[in-house]
Amino acid sequence: MTVVVTGASGRTGGRVARAAEGAGLGVRSASRTQGFDWYDASTWADVLRGADAAYLVYPTDVGAPGAADAVGRLAREAVALGVRRLVLLSSRGEERALPTEEALRTSGADWTVVRAAWFAQNFSEGPLVEGLRSSGELVFPGGEVQEPFVDLRDVADVVVNALTEGDRYVGRTLDVSGPRLLTFREAVAEVGRAAGRELTYTPVSARQYGEQLAALGVPPEETAFLVELFESLLDGRNACLSAGVQEVLGREPRDFAEFAREAAETGVWKS
Repeated sequence: MTVVVTGASGRTGGRVARAAEGAGLGVRSASRTQGFDWYDASTWADVLRGADAAYLVYPTDVGAPGAADAVGRLAREAVALGVRRLVLLSSRGEERALPTEEALRTSGADWTVVRAAWFAQNFSEGPLVEGLRSSGELVFPGGEVQEPFVDLRDVADVVVNALTEGDRYVGRTLDVSGPRLLTFREAVAEVGRAAGRELTYTPVSARQYGEQLAALGVPPEETAFLVELFESLLDGRNACLSAGVQEVLGREPRDFAEFAREAAETGVWKS
């Protein structure tokens, strides 16, 4: 079985690719370095042709402007080329992601949607890391809401199982989360204990966070999208657990403390 993995050099795609290889699948990496570009439809066919399945992760966010159109177009092209089995990474509680999910459902594909909670690895990879590393502070519009942070290795394992279990998960939406609820403040404290240094969390409004992004040179349209996203997504709607990991993998999700210990061993949070 050959699986196209979009975003194969990114946080989720890289882990999906490794999990797929570990399961004995052939992996065809699809990223800009391999000539695939979500924003250039002329690059899609060469990557999709001859594959059996694909993992779809849209850059920036599944609810970003243009996501529904691009995912729908790529899914229809995949089906036309014989790639019927498609798994889309989505986000729990994100209303803006629903049109993208619907575009996949109506494409004619044998589809599965995996809706994930906030990634534990967002604390160790990506834009939040630098503040924790350099100043020992996370400034973020998470308030004191609780989130069941999910380990991306669990997400990847769920995706690969969804791809390889025949029709078992076709036409299904799978919600995945970690095993317990934590506030961002509590998560930062756990990271600090694992890293052996004092780290602090400073909540700000989404608007204030947007001003910081603008000052860093983030384009206005992207800043506006993120402000609206955080205002809605971080309102407590996701303060609940999901059983997708247990259902698909037959075990409990990895705990945030396990993630923090392992990430700390790499030195990612050392100043």
